[in-house]
Amino acid sequence: MPSAQGDPHGDGAPTTVAVLGTGIMGAAMARNLLRGGLAVRAWNRTRAKAEALVAGGAYCADSPADAVRGADVVLTVLNDGPRVLAAMREAADGFAPGTVWAQSATVGDAATAELADFAREHGLTFVDAPVLGTKQPAEAGELIVLAAGPDSARAALAPVFEAVGRRTTWVGDDGSAGGASKLKLVLNSWVGALNHAAAEANALAHGLGVDPRAFLDSVSGGPLDNGYLRLKTEAILAGDFTPSFSVDNALKDARLIVEAGERRGIALDVARAGAERFERLVDRGLGEKDMAASYLASFDDPENPPAPRTG
Repeated sequence: MPSAQGDPHGDGAPTTVAVLGTGIMGAAMARNLLRGGLAVRAWNRTRAKAEALVAGGAYCADSPADAVRGADVVLTVLNDGPRVLAAMREAADGFAPGTVWAQSATVGDAATAELADFAREHGLTFVDAPVLGTKQPAEAGELIVLAAGPDSARAALAPVFEAVGRRTTWVGDDGSAGGASKLKLVLNSWVGALNHAAAEANALAHGLGVDPRAFLDSVSGGPLDNGYLRLKTEAILAGDFTPSFSVDNALKDARLIVEAGERRGIALDVARAGAERFERLVDRGLGEKDMAASYLASFDDPENPPAPRTG
């Protein structure tokens, strides 16, 4: 991982980043910021998740306002738009004018516009900056950062994005926010489709008595093969649905995708069907499993599915 220590004040002090939201993604990003030589002020509504970062050098803040006080950059990695907005409202007393805010949660295009309005009202420099990747790339500092915002924020954010990601793609050239979140919805629609396609192909293989290894061997090296198919198939065959990206979060994103299409008169039938599969799992209490658990939604009793037939 590259050294990412910044010196925004010209006095040798590192960039200070307030990380609001230290769940699976936020904690991994915070650890990489610390490894990159940046100072981290962490806050999470469940305090223990922020406290877990103290051993690595982070400051555990008592509140969002405490976290952002003195920060050069605010990084939000919360679950959805309402949670992000609530945290930022709580932080309002701690902002310095012009503080750069990188909003990295997947909240959809409508919520992004609302958050950008909040930033303008409070004199913040807003950058729409969702990330592409799940637990493993987040832990490795290999996320893809999608960013849209004013050029004036790029220098402050360079050490932050370098620490958490392997590449930053700046979207648009007019400095406006929202383009990155729109691109993230498009990317997530593709991820969701691949995930459900892998799940259903493996479920059908089971139903027909086909060895799923024969399925993988048949597409190997050709245009129908891809790493994501293999990743999710291996999880399905192992029955290991430890969350890299949970069903709960995947359902939230699927709904954002469907809603974005509806607002523009676009029927997204695959995304809607995928959301319904996730909803069945959530209704059965399986929302914390990895999204590969879409496989389980193909069976009458997803909590006790038949084992995939191999060999």
